[in-house]
Amino acid sequence: MPIDFTPVLPHTVSRATLCKDRRARAVASSMAAALALACGVVHAQPAAPGCGNLANSFGPHDYRTERGQPLYLVESAHFTPQVEALIRGATARRPGSDIDYTLRAFPNHHRALLAMVKLAEAAKTPVPPEMRYSVDCWFDRAIRFRADDYTVRMIYAGYLGRQGRADAAKQHLELVAERAGDNGFTHYNVGLVYFELRDHERALRQAHRAMALGFTRPDLRERLTAAGRWSEPTTASGAGAAAASAPAGSASSTEPAAAGIAASASGSASGAAGRP
Repeated sequence: MPIDFTPVLPHTVSRATLCKDRRARAVASSMAAALALACGVVHAQPAAPGCGNLANSFGPHDYRTERGQPLYLVESAHFTPQVEALIRGATARRPGSDIDYTLRAFPNHHRALLAMVKLAEAAKTPVPPEMRYSVDCWFDRAIRFRADDYTVRMIYAGYLGRQGRADAAKQHLELVAERAGDNGFTHYNVGLVYFELRDHERALRQAHRAMALGFTRPDLRERLTAAGRWSEPTTASGAGAAAASAPAGSASSTEPAAAGIAASASGSASGAAGRP
């Protein structure tokens, strides 16, 4: 089943624990600064108009593959559970500036992108409070940084759909579907987002592709059945869907994408997920 990542308020903690957490964040920030000076500034691609250059004093790092010390330093100092749940900031009163820092260090940080979207939607503004770029710009930066991160595109498609920009959302989903290759899990996730866009025909197509590739999780089928849009694949159509997907090459197996990501992208859950 898709994983529900609706934020849960943290347990009450003692004053001593809070002080210890603050000291840990301060140490992590100092270590991050030291690493940045040691490694130097990364010179990235030219910036898209208004969306800033990707060069940053720390990073930028790939969220999918660089999950060691750099990720720990950033998340422990800036992307804490309270920040992710939009309860409060880690280095400021509100969470926006810490999400901003996280996305400059890890432009394709899936959970931070989801938090950024939720922050903007809660404020009903295209520019999340205390953040320097618009939602569209944060996704532009993530895609420029790693164009092959298909989870980013699915999260963006969900946001675009909720903004009434279905055509733009479907462009990203079609690209992901074309490049998903024999990754049934990715096809399934694309189908979930299509379903939330009320494009039942494409959602059914993706469900059939996922099934033909051996991914048989029932949630998408159950949703289509409840909507009166499910039909069993024929042998020919299932084989054709798998064959059509295979030449494109598989989506990266290193992505921490899951059904929860797709559900979050489409607004039916909040947060990110691990592997199936």
